[in-house]
Amino acid sequence: MEHQMRAEYGPDGQSGGVKSWHITVGDTITAMCGHELVAGGETREPTRWSEQPDLNCHTCGALFLREVPYLPSEHIYREQP
Repeated sequence: MEHQMRAEYGPDGQSGGVKSWHITVGDTITAMCGHELVAGGETREPTRWSEQPDLNCHTCGALFLREVPYLPSEHIYREQP
């Protein structure tokens, strides 16, 4: 699955800045938590999730971390028998 971060904006739209960051799968505008996001909103690689923790959607983060390893060492442990 291809995850990405996608911005949610407040009532002023993009000019008001990012209200919250969500995680989406693929090119969809529906966040993992169910929020519908703006199609033209800013996107980022999910590896940048730790840059603004106060703006991250807690639900998206929890669901995302259950799907992908978030520490490089975890991936190694999963591959070993």
